[in-house]
Amino acid sequence: MATQKKKKSSLSAFSILILVMGVICLISLLLNGQAIDPAIGGEVAAVTGAKLSDFIMAIPNGFKDASDLIIFILAIGGFIGIVMKTGALEAGVYHLVKKLKGKEEVLIVVLMILFSAGGTTYGMAEETIGFYALITTAMVAAGFDSIVAVGTVLLGAGTGVLGSTINPFATGAAMAALSSSGVEPNPTLIMILGAILWVTSTFIAILFVLSYAKKVKRDKGSTILSLQEQEVMHEHFSKNENRDLEFTSKHRLVLTIFALTFVLMIVSLIYYQDIIFGGNEDAYLAAFGWSAGLTGTPLGWWYFMDLAALFIIASILVALVARMSEKEFIDNFMAGAADLLSVALIIATARGITIVMNATHMDLYILDVSSKLLQGVPGFIFAPMSYIVYLVLSFLVPSTSGLAGLSMPVMGGLANTLGFNASVMIMIFSAGSGLINLFTPTSGVVMGGIGAAKIEYSTYLKWVMKLLFVIAIANIIILSIAMMVA
Repeated sequence: MATQKKKKSSLSAFSILILVMGVICLISLLLNGQAIDPAIGGEVAAVTGAKLSDFIMAIPNGFKDASDLIIFILAIGGFIGIVMKTGALEAGVYHLVKKLKGKEEVLIVVLMILFSAGGTTYGMAEETIGFYALITTAMVAAGFDSIVAVGTVLLGAGTGVLGSTINPFATGAAMAALSSSGVEPNPTLIMILGAILWVTSTFIAILFVLSYAKKVKRDKGSTILSLQEQEVMHEHFSKNENRDLEFTSKHRLVLTIFALTFVLMIVSLIYYQDIIFGGNEDAYLAAFGWSAGLTGTPLGWWYFMDLAALFIIASILVALVARMSEKEFIDNFMAGAADLLSVALIIATARGITIVMNATHMDLYILDVSSKLLQGVPGFIFAPMSYIVYLVLSFLVPSTSGLAGLSMPVMGGLANTLGFNASVMIMIFSAGSGLINLFTPTSGVVMGGIGAAKIEYSTYLKWVMKLLFVIAIANIIILSIAMMVA
């Protein structure tokens, strides 16, 4: 078994994405000229075969399109590098693990619930990348492995997004898109159905991660990680020599800044304008306008550039507390940013695939074909087939807000025309895209997360597939019942 693990090799996340991009370009050439319904494509009449320049420029254009996210990732990498250098993170983690001795599983449950809450309320996704260093270090110190950390963060936040309740980037964008087509959604039904999907999916994911974590803790040989991945895990996340590291007052101050920075990040991303003020911009600005002093944008409207500024400022504060010299600060910040440079490359490549899909109009073509397949379908299979359609669409367009704007006028309008509840279609979209974004290689969140945790994509996929199947079945049952009774 050990020999098999040692010999295991697989393509890198970057290579997998390049292959996916190449396949999409080839398919677009085969479908070149295929007509697209004007009701879906508008002025776009047909699929356009990808040119060589589309393939070559996809990654540079991906960097350009995802520049704000990449800057945020490099800033958060630099911040983590500064915090790690102080020793506060290691000392704090081992202090926490010592307090939880014998009850380490509680950490998994609490964290998954918190990440899930962030997912369902404001679409917590890319923002989780900064947590991987801390969570992986904590899980390894607690006797688990790095894939437990990935499950805690990625599955926690991802199942929350799957069951979005007030997430403006999923259900919020979908409701706006549906309204624009002349069909008014039912916010109460959407929130109730979202809550059911959220609770059930998160519960299933927690049971899955806990079961694996307990097995690994009992027997280290039961880990799904290859020997290479285990060596990388111990090299990057296991600091045995520091298990008795003293937890000083300076460490506490650094970790306080660390925690407050992430709290401020979360607070800044909650869309107060819709949640509290019912979309009234003037009322929102009257209440939150004062908070624009830091970045020029009030809390609730922050995005990746604002967050990058936040983490740079926090890095400086930590360096001052730790009394780092100017050279130490620059060196450690650069080293931390370099650790996440591979994540930035993966995200740019994933974004490049979306750009190719848009340039060739493959996204519109798939939507056109899918909507035609659903016409005339009996009620009892309409919801499952719609769910499958969204699995395909979400693979091609991993952005929830982008997919909502692209598909909901068509899919929601189709449901309404056929006599089905268009609001349930919104949750079919949310659940389908949410499931795919737990594992698709076209998602920068997935590939960036496993990259930050130093895990091969093939290993993660092998580990998570059984869970995905169970969640999909649960989703389809819930959504089919809702479509029949709503």
